[in-house]
Order: sequence, then structure tokens, then C-alpha cells
Amino acid sequence: MSTELLIFLYLLFGFIAGIFGGLGMGGGTLLIPLLSIFLGLDQKLCQGINLVSFLVMALFSLIIHYKNGFIVTKGLFYIIASGVVFSCGGALLAGVLPSGLLRVVFGYFLCGLALIEAVKVFRKKKQNKD
Repeated sequence: MSTELLIFLYLLFGFIAGIFGGLGMGGGTLLIPLLSIFLGLDQKLCQGINLVSFLVMALFSLIIHYKNGFIVTKGLFYIIASGVVFSCGGALLAGVLPSGLLRVVFGYFLCGLALIEAVKVFRKKKQNKD
């Protein structure tokens, strides 16, 4: 693959992940599969790239949501503290697990997420009919 095409794909995948991340879906839901499937990158590398890009996307999203008054500060410390602790734990765990296992677990996670979202849609449609 040529360098120009590779740079274009990185930019395109980053753009797509940024749009979906800004909409609240979570950019990593798309970024990790895009990088691993289409570019053949190692699962651990994809997750690391996603974490770095998430920090940038989260910062901009936080600023925009704060300006719009959507940030509730009550209980924020507990959310941040538990997020930091479990993120560190998850990163340590991911560091010792094989990439193949991470890929399978992430695939099951995405399938479960899709199933949960599908159930939500069908429940909402059923409630609207009633």
C-alpha cells in the first residue's frame, strides 16, 4: 500500500471516528475495527491509538458540552476516580493478554453492544405503537 493511500486512510478513519465520537457513539467502536481489519494493525496497537485519539476527542467534546451547560459536576470526582482506577487495570490486563484474545473479546463486545442497541430500538417502537 502506498504511503499516500495509508495517510489518507488514517485521516479518513480518524475523521469517521471523530464524528461518531462527537455524536456520543464512541469513536473506538469504529476506529479499532477499521484499523485492525482494513489496515491489518495489531489489536493492542489499535487500542493504544484509540486511547490517544480518545483523549483529544474527549477534550473537545468536554469543552463544547461545558459551554452548552450539559456538564453536571455533582459526583464527578467519584466517576473520574473509578474511571482512572479501572482504566489502569484494564490497560494492565490488556498488556498481558494476547492480541488474538483481545480481538475476539472486542468482537463479542461489539456484538453484545449491537444486540443491546437493537433491543432498545424494538422496545421503543413497541412503546410508540401502544
